Amino acid sequence: MKQVVLGFFFLCVFSINAQTTSEADNKDYKYLEDQFYLGITYNFLINKPTDVTQRNLSYGLHGGIIKDLPLNSDRTFALGVGLGYAVNSYYTSLLATDSTIGIIYSIDDGILGVKRSKIENHLVEMPIELRWRNSSPEEFKFWRIYTGLKLGYIFSARSKLVTESDKTSFNNSDILRFQYGLMFNFGYNTFNIHIYYSLSHLFNDGVLLESEEITMKPLRVGLIFYIL
Repeated sequence: MKQVVLGFFFLCVFSINAQTTSEADNKDYKYLEDQFYLGITYNFLINKPTDVTQRNLSYGLHGGIIKDLPLNSDRTFALGVGLGYAVNSYYTSLLATDSTIGIIYSIDDGILGVKRSKIENHLVEMPIELRWRNSSPEEFKFWRIYTGLKLGYIFSARSKLVTESDKTSFNNSDILRFQYGLMFNFGYNTFNIHIYYSLSHLFNDGVLLESEEITMKPLRVGLIFYIL
């Protein structure tokens, strides 16, 4: 997985360098900006149940296409509406066991020799951005501030557990399928900071760890690269 993440990173940088060269050679006064995006994040979990901790590298990868709709004649303000794909992993001390009476949650106590406990989800995303940038047809390096909402639908959610003696994996029906949250992207030229704060829980309402409801929410922080 580390090789996949590194390959994804270098693809982003190569693609954006190719973009800037092309933009420098061609002036278009009806230009559109940042119509494709690629991102990599570290995934935090907030509102964790008591004694639940994060472990390993909880990562996220996302990418997609955005329709850029300029709102002024200078094209420095715009609305962006997109469609993309994302995969997110969360490594924690929370253990999920699929049983005949449903999914049971517990906390790793060291007895099982747990190496990794992960929740992984794949989702279709729809970012809706209000965009400001100080770009022009001649300037291909510029500041940008993009903020808005991101909607998502999880079409695949799995819990995975790796111990010293066994590996298990199953579809987790307790994961909340519809996700939504606030996002804020800002930066200059190639590298831009991406922050996503979920307004929805990771789990469905009423999912319990012993007697405590699991109300964790994702907070993702990383880099986003815009192309074309």
